[in-house]
Amino acid sequence: MKIIEPEFEIVDFLDGNEMLKRIERAGRVCYKSELSITNDSAIRFVKNIIRSGHESVIEHEKITVKIICDRGVSHEIVRHRIASYSQESTRYCNYYADKFGNELTFIKPYFWNEDLEKYKIWENAMLYIEKAYMELIGAGAKPQEARSVLPNSLKTEIIVTMNLREWRHFFKLRADKTAHPQMRQIALPLLKEFQKDIPVVFDNLIDEE
Repeated sequence: MKIIEPEFEIVDFLDGNEMLKRIERAGRVCYKSELSITNDSAIRFVKNIIRSGHESVIEHEKITVKIICDRGVSHEIVRHRIASYSQESTRYCNYYADKFGNELTFIKPYFWNEDLEKYKIWENAMLYIEKAYMELIGAGAKPQEARSVLPNSLKTEIIVTMNLREWRHFFKLRADKTAHPQMRQIALPLLKEFQKDIPVVFDNLIDEE
C-alpha cells in the first residue's frame, strides 16, 4: 500500500499577457472598438469586462490541469459542467498488475496527523481494502468487478480543461473556506499559480488560507 499527498500540474504553458490580448481582440468585436487596441490596453479592457460582469468574453481562453487527488475530491471536480475530463479508470486499471506495483495508492487525509487514532483507523481500513481487492482479482474477478470495494481515498489522476470563466466559478466554490478541506488543499495553491501567471482574471478571487 502506498500513501501520497495530492498534487497538480498545469499542463498548458501559461502566457497570461498573450491570453489577455486574445481576450481583448475577441471582446472588442462586441463594441466594434478594435481600433482602440494598443500594446498595453488588454489589462484595462479585461479588468473592465470582469467588473461589468461580461465574463462570457473570457471563455475564449482555456487552461488544462492534471490533478492527482482522491476519488471523493474528483467527484466534486466533475460536477463542474462546462469542462472536459479524462480520468484514471478503475474499470480498466488493474492494480494487481506490475505496472501499478501490485498495490493500491491512497491519498493521505489532510485533516489527520499520522499519530492520531483516527489516522490509524483509516490506515488499517485501507490495508484491509487493499487485501480484499487483491484477493478478488486473484480469485478471477475483473477490475470492473473488484472496484466495488474501492474507497473515496483511492488515488486518481484527472485531466481537467476549463475555460477561464469556469475556472473562476471553480475557485469561487472550491477555494472558499466552506469547501471540503481536501478540495481546498488542491484549489488554493492552484489559484495562487493562476494569479501569479495570468494578470487580472483571477485577482479578485478568494485566496485566504
